[in-house]
Amino acid sequence: MDYCFGKDELNSERCLRKEWLLTNGLGGFASSTIIGLNTRRYHGLLLASLQPPVDRRLSVAKLDEDIYINGKQSVLGTNMVRDGYAQQGYRYLQRFQRRPFPTYTYQIGDVFLIKTIFMVHGENTTVVHYQVVNEFQKEIELYIFPLVNCRDYHHTTHENNWPFQQELLDDQQVEIEPFRTAAHIYLASDRGRYAQSPSWYRGMYYPLEEKRGLPCYEDHFITGYFTLRTRKSEEFSIVLSTRKIAGFDYHIYEKKEKERQQELLEQAGYREGFASQLILAADDFIVSRASTGKKTIIAGYPWFNDWGRDAMIALPGLTLCTKRYQEAREILVTFAEYAKDGLIPNMFTDSGREPLYNTVDASLWYFFSVQKFLEYTKDYSFVKENLWATMQEIINYYHRGTRFEIRMDEDGLILAGSPGLQLTWMDAKVGDWVVTPRQGKPVEVNALWYNALMLMSELTGILGKKDEYSELAVKVAQNFPLLFWNKEKQCLYDVVDEGKKDERVRPNQIIAVSLPYSALSRESARAVVERVSEELYAVYGLRSLSPGDPGFRERYFGDQYQRDGAYHQGTAWSWLLGHFVTAYRKVFDYSPESLVVARLLLAPMKDHLRDHGIGTISEIFDGTHPFTPRGCFAQAWGVAEVLRCYLEDVENEKVCKP
Repeated sequence: MDYCFGKDELNSERCLRKEWLLTNGLGGFASSTIIGLNTRRYHGLLLASLQPPVDRRLSVAKLDEDIYINGKQSVLGTNMVRDGYAQQGYRYLQRFQRRPFPTYTYQIGDVFLIKTIFMVHGENTTVVHYQVVNEFQKEIELYIFPLVNCRDYHHTTHENNWPFQQELLDDQQVEIEPFRTAAHIYLASDRGRYAQSPSWYRGMYYPLEEKRGLPCYEDHFITGYFTLRTRKSEEFSIVLSTRKIAGFDYHIYEKKEKERQQELLEQAGYREGFASQLILAADDFIVSRASTGKKTIIAGYPWFNDWGRDAMIALPGLTLCTKRYQEAREILVTFAEYAKDGLIPNMFTDSGREPLYNTVDASLWYFFSVQKFLEYTKDYSFVKENLWATMQEIINYYHRGTRFEIRMDEDGLILAGSPGLQLTWMDAKVGDWVVTPRQGKPVEVNALWYNALMLMSELTGILGKKDEYSELAVKVAQNFPLLFWNKEKQCLYDVVDEGKKDERVRPNQIIAVSLPYSALSRESARAVVERVSEELYAVYGLRSLSPGDPGFRERYFGDQYQRDGAYHQGTAWSWLLGHFVTAYRKVFDYSPESLVVARLLLAPMKDHLRDHGIGTISEIFDGTHPFTPRGCFAQAWGVAEVLRCYLEDVENEKVCKP
């Protein structure tokens, strides 16, 4: 699927929410909209990761082009300022194509300018390739203006006294030092000539940031411009990098990147269109972490780093379904090595300080990842030698108690948290306001706990270890349905805390069905799936709260207070769709009819690949029609879970039946 957009789609308001993403395997990325308008502060041609995968800095916001044909000027850049469009180059756009690389085709009379963008894997380098099609041999002058910056990708810059000192390395390459301690930026062309002409682009407007209640204006420094003059068709490139550029050949690098992507598809072994697109999307999230020397998983673009919970939920889809088993090993080892007091890191910090461990479920999702790893690889020796000790430690700490009031109660179930402390994935908090308090015994945490105990019991026989887990697992299996079953609503309570049972219908209960080991009877499991289907299914995911609840928020928009107030109060989450599909097939014994339903449930995701993040899956959606995509336009666990359930439960019917 090339994801092509024609003239009619490049002229509407909806095109502003269609964004593309390129990544470099280091945490760095490039991104913009399909009309070349930067609508958020995270858009840019080179957002370099200086300490992979963190310390991400906007180095080059964009390249804007002016073209003169027989002396007549046409401005091809597209930018907004306070009063609206300052440049409207999108009017010349004939076509945008996403695959294999973002490609803009401009038509100015009978002259075409084709602009293709890609990143060099493993480097903070972006290449912009131009092809001028000028069959009538008109006199063409092309001016290309780099808008550079040097700021944290979460911030914005305004005109200041940064010197942006430039050193011409030759007439086609310049080295830029924004300020004395800043990383240098290198701009080079294989054909175009560079001329210094310093100025500021003032007041670039980011409409999406204003909608999010955040600073929405920014200034960028224009260092100068590249020029090309020709009376024939030409090809040339401009390279943007954090390193010196020497002997660059666009066609060699383009071929290398295309071959790398093809190898990913061949390694995964799937040629079907939907699967192949998700396999390529999965690659965006698997990156190197300099502090560990191993791979990790970026939770989402454009603003998340690597998070433990997200990594463990996403690992099966991103690395196992794609047969990237070595990356899976590295990620599992990394989180095992950094486990502390029975907790794997919830988040690695940018500064190199100790990771954050404030999560109750990440460590239990770790067992799910190990479980799926063994299902795909049968590499029990790796688990025994590298992961088993950490797995034992997690169980022991949860049994006797660890940080954040995480401990096992007398009934064998897990308690966690205290007032003001958010430990589950529903963790939105604004100031002192805990939006979705879940102190006590969360249903999915205890479903994961039971699954972990059963896995440990299973592995003791295989690994030749003493079984210390089956007796406790039996106890949990007995008490879980007694505590969580809501007879009136025929589903599960969300949280139980000191006898108080939260009967709000939330999607967390689907985990108690979808996991390989479930403590629910067949009848109860089917009832849960039916309740979730009736109240929570929302086309692209599951709602975080039933629409019938007084606290339901149907739209995710506004400032941080408004957005966080809706985040887990009705907003639909894409990653939950995977567990819903798995649970659906499971409770109907993988019948032919359930396969038909599973295909229907996933079909909208094929359409979604043309919307928001082109070729990838969004983090969240509004909870009511038209289910507008929101949040990160590329989310790891959304891509991972849709890919996993599609390959396991639909395409190959490869199911996990303990």
